[in-house]
Amino acid sequence: MAIATHINPETMLSNPAFTQVVRVPAGADTIYVGGQNGLDASGQLAGDLASQARQALQNLLTCLEAAGAGIEDVVKWTILMVDGQDVRAGFAAFQEVWGQRPNPPAITVAKVAGLAIPGALVEIEAVAAVLA
Repeated sequence: MAIATHINPETMLSNPAFTQVVRVPAGADTIYVGGQNGLDASGQLAGDLASQARQALQNLLTCLEAAGAGIEDVVKWTILMVDGQDVRAGFAAFQEVWGQRPNPPAITVAKVAGLAIPGALVEIEAVAAVLA
């Protein structure tokens, strides 16, 4: 059960891929998931950006589940992509995972020169809120 309020001011762009403002009430437990790359459990890095984004999202889902949350509880994504990558491939992977759920989280996407894992093209972190 989502506890956050998703707000898209009428005077701003409304997009089905993200929400402009997400308000979390007092008393909620906040879960912070550190940046996840496209590494599988054996440490192998997936190939292209879309594959890495899918694996990073799968890693995030695993972390959320371990903390007692689900994707619907995410209120904020931060996505770092290596400069020169097509952001559309990453968003397509996100839409595969998010599906037709309402109230997408707030999202920040930044292009960076590189990431800590050699060959990594994307890193995604999340903030989730659940009932305390």
